[in-house]
Amino acid sequence: MERVLVVQEDRALADALLRELRRRGYAAVSVGTGAAALSSYRSADLVLLDLELSDIDGLEICRAVRDAGPTPVIAFTDRDTELDRVLALQAGADDCVIKSCGPRELIARIEAVLRRAYPGQTVAQTISLGPLHLDERTREVRLHDRTVEVTGKEFDLLFTLAASPTAAVSRKDLMSRVWGINWAQSSRTLDTHVSSLRGKLGAGGWIITVRGVGYRIGRG
Repeated sequence: MERVLVVQEDRALADALLRELRRRGYAAVSVGTGAAALSSYRSADLVLLDLELSDIDGLEICRAVRDAGPTPVIAFTDRDTELDRVLALQAGADDCVIKSCGPRELIARIEAVLRRAYPGQTVAQTISLGPLHLDERTREVRLHDRTVEVTGKEFDLLFTLAASPTAAVSRKDLMSRVWGINWAQSSRTLDTHVSSLRGKLGAGGWIITVRGVGYRIGRG
């Protein structure tokens, strides 16, 4: 599950982007300042960066991310001008998208940049573990051929565990990947979602507690 960091001051726009990205199967989180972006981009597979930030110039952030490593950046701007696109690309952006573009175009551009950034790397769109099936694109969970109704966060949590079927995933990593926050800030949230998932799956054996570490996927 690719992790997308949305850097956007407009809360309403950020929330809309997060909903669309998560609906398409991405583990998306957002920050509202350039300073927060510089402290968190290293955990992302792609950064969707608003160039019009009030604390740090977006082009400066672009250059900092590019200088630090290969993490792809898609610049997000209000202005559809050649100069803006040229400046963004010169600063290290992999693409430049205007904010008025439709969600399908945005997702297509994200997928194209990810393909170029991680050639040959594929991400499973479906996971099957015996009678348990997860479809990343439709975000559907099926168990013994029946649909299990789960929330968005419950799906993200279950998919994250199922994507590493032989390994335990730490509580810290789960909170970071699914909620985008430090686990210590809200560790009870994780426990609540695990409990809910166990109830919906009808057996505690699907999510195994690994003491002192976190959780791993089971076999029911």
